[in-house]
Amino acid sequence: MNSSNTLQKLRKFLEGRTGKAIIDYNMIEDGDTVLVCVSGGKDSYTLLAMLMALQQRAPVKFRLIAMNLDQKQPGFPAEVLPNYFKSIGIDYRIIESDTYSIVKDKIPEGKTTCSLCSRLRRGIIYRTAKELGANKIALGHHRDDMVHTLFLNLLFGGKIKAMPPKLVTDDKAHVVIRPLAYCSEADIAKFARGMEFPIIPCNLCGSQDNMQRQKIREMMQEWDKRYPGRTESVFTAMQNVVPSHLADLDLFDFRGLTLDTPVEEGDIAFDAPELIMAGTIPVSLKA
Repeated sequence: MNSSNTLQKLRKFLEGRTGKAIIDYNMIEDGDTVLVCVSGGKDSYTLLAMLMALQQRAPVKFRLIAMNLDQKQPGFPAEVLPNYFKSIGIDYRIIESDTYSIVKDKIPEGKTTCSLCSRLRRGIIYRTAKELGANKIALGHHRDDMVHTLFLNLLFGGKIKAMPPKLVTDDKAHVVIRPLAYCSEADIAKFARGMEFPIIPCNLCGSQDNMQRQKIREMMQEWDKRYPGRTESVFTAMQNVVPSHLADLDLFDFRGLTLDTPVEEGDIAFDAPELIMAGTIPVSLKA
């Protein structure tokens, strides 16, 4: 970060994007208690900073509780987050649970641990939220995470499905929110460096470079490098779904389609010259 002025501008920008996402999706309401999950990574530190800043001037009153799950990973610096939380004056809870041993016992060496690890974490987070009376759970996933999940499900799962900005838990007890939905990973990384957050790396799964998610990340990084704005464009598409121009029989009544059926605007050829000329479709990705 070149200067404190640059950092302040970035902070204001991220606060604006976070505030807009919260308003657009009605993520936080008057009287809410929000459990903010803080892992020690750049995203969750930024999430907490944004919510604390917005709490000061929001037109509604809400409570924030920071939570960290100490998974008992070898070498985990257990004192870092409590010290940080105290330094910024946030109410917090440190939950200790040896999910590390469970994951290492159940998953063969070299296999991806993220799926089991996330399920275990999710159960503990939901239980903690219930014990604390938190009706909202805030996670630090950002725009890039949501786009990557879309392609992960598209290419490996056969579904057009991503991370929603807001969802209700399976037990209907809590609402999960992702206030950084409009924020890019690049901006968050710059902000985290400028703020000099005490980053704690995840040694359990973060080093598995062969994960499918990592492959998707690399693909999108290459696309953004060659054609700037691809990730933003994909995220915009996620907000502009046209069911009549997909193929889901449950989402649109294709069988009942007649000349009298109101539909969305007409189809656009994927290799439409005017779109390629405008830079909307990369020439190398033409059908």
